[in-house]
Amino acid sequence: MIKDGDRIGVGVSGGKDSLVLLYALKLYQSFSPEKFELEAFTIDLGFDGFDVNTIKNYCKSIDIPFNVKYTNIKDIVFDIRQEKIPCSLCANMRRGALHNALKEKGFNKLALGHHADDAIETLFLSMLYEGRFKTLPPKSYLTRKKIYVIRPFLYLDEREIEKAVDKFNIPIVKNPCYVDKKTKREEVHELLTDIYKKIPGARDRILTAIKNGEEFSLWF
Repeated sequence: MIKDGDRIGVGVSGGKDSLVLLYALKLYQSFSPEKFELEAFTIDLGFDGFDVNTIKNYCKSIDIPFNVKYTNIKDIVFDIRQEKIPCSLCANMRRGALHNALKEKGFNKLALGHHADDAIETLFLSMLYEGRFKTLPPKSYLTRKKIYVIRPFLYLDEREIEKAVDKFNIPIVKNPCYVDKKTKREEVHELLTDIYKKIPGARDRILTAIKNGEEFSLWF
């Protein structure tokens, strides 16, 4: 995933996954055989109450350059378009803004904090709502932007990330989105939680199926 000379931008939303990834990559940078640059990139969607300063101060405390891109994505999605199901458009616009921010500074890789539970939920969202067997890849290439997207935590249990937050006193920024915890992803999360309770070992077997899925082109 990481090669000598890479310029890696970490997409930092302020949530636990992205901030723990940022800290982990900073630690890895100190002893990695590959020499690479590392900076944090945050997209401000325009919601009132989004705490950019906490992210900025944390980046300063671990000596990582911080970049923020201010946008009006919230206004477009909720006020102008008045999307009834806003997540898809918002995610596409946020990704576009993030990719452009990296390109403007000449970065060639984007690191995202998706973990194993994200991969499983994405698989079920794809099956249930799109009729496809697709999920998140550990690494992909954006041909138009000429940027690699890497997900170093993709096979990591979310519980390990939660432990790291407590162990390393990593500050978490509250998501100010109006529909936070009210999305189809949250519904799938609850469905999977029920499945795991009823079928011991189901989560690990689903994850194993995902790991083996490259043979069947199970990637976006």
